Amino acid sequence: MDDQKYGTRDKRGNWSPNQPAGNAPIFVWPPRPIAFLKFLPSYFFPYNFLFFISALVWWNWIIPPTEVLQHFAWDWVLKLLAVNAVAVFLWYSVFELRLYVRRAQGNRFKYNGKFPAETPSDVFWFKSQNFDNFLRTFLFGVPIWTATQVAVLWAFANGYAPWLSFANNPVYLGLLTLAVPLIHEFHFFCVHRLIHTPLLYKWVHSVHHNSVNPSPWSSLSMHPVEHLLYFAATFYHLIIPSHPLIAMYQLNYAGFGAVPGHVGFDKMELSENTAVDSHAYIHYLHHKYFEVNYGDGLIPIDKWLGTFHDGSKEADEQMKARFLAKKARANARKPTNAPAE
Repeated sequence: MDDQKYGTRDKRGNWSPNQPAGNAPIFVWPPRPIAFLKFLPSYFFPYNFLFFISALVWWNWIIPPTEVLQHFAWDWVLKLLAVNAVAVFLWYSVFELRLYVRRAQGNRFKYNGKFPAETPSDVFWFKSQNFDNFLRTFLFGVPIWTATQVAVLWAFANGYAPWLSFANNPVYLGLLTLAVPLIHEFHFFCVHRLIHTPLLYKWVHSVHHNSVNPSPWSSLSMHPVEHLLYFAATFYHLIIPSHPLIAMYQLNYAGFGAVPGHVGFDKMELSENTAVDSHAYIHYLHHKYFEVNYGDGLIPIDKWLGTFHDGSKEADEQMKARFLAKKARANARKPTNAPAE
């Protein structure tokens, strides 16, 4: 495919789409029913559908019976850890091998024209972003993902969470299932904004932001504290009436769903004439500019709070003006020296 039909490439080789990034037409006033209907298929396909199917597979064939879940035991816990690790390796490798190892589409539709392997840095273990991201994913990300999964399943099995059945509550649980991406978006924004406060950013979130040019393995390359906060969206289902299947969907949505936002490409080519949109541009801009786009655009919280960046020159100017105003406020709070006598 010719990416020049869809965007432009600057002198540094960085590509950006012609169309500015936008928010989903869900929380808008006045309502936009036609835009919403056009958007609706992308709410389900391909990613959310796949993540829900993964939860069904986990619930029906991997997670043990309730009576087993009532008691912690190494056999079923380690089985979950192994399955999660294999699933992460396979899912992440689909993107990594095609786009970054084989480079099947070169840098067509790639936001940052360079590949991480071309720019070694001391901020990464072994000076390699790929090794660093891979190791952090499996040393911390997958174990904490699994620990969250085990804790939630144990709580449901022992009656510490309000467990509803689909047979008696089909409409409510159906709507709750549809709301899983919205719950994730709300939680992600709140946690993300929190870890951008100076202290938490320095000691926690900066690990993730070392990957200025993100790739698939950057998705779960985080400090363990950030992993805990990120996967904590699943704990909402211990408070609101829910079902373990939906809780697993919430967890898999976070774990597997982190990849599209970090894939680094706007489109992933399937043939010469077809491609799948990654919807990664909003989060890529966050990695590029740091203090914009704390959410992914499903709920327009950034737009409401003035931190949204759509990739346009106008958004650049607004961002710069906001940074200058922030700097001026900080300078105004600094104590002034008393005049000399």
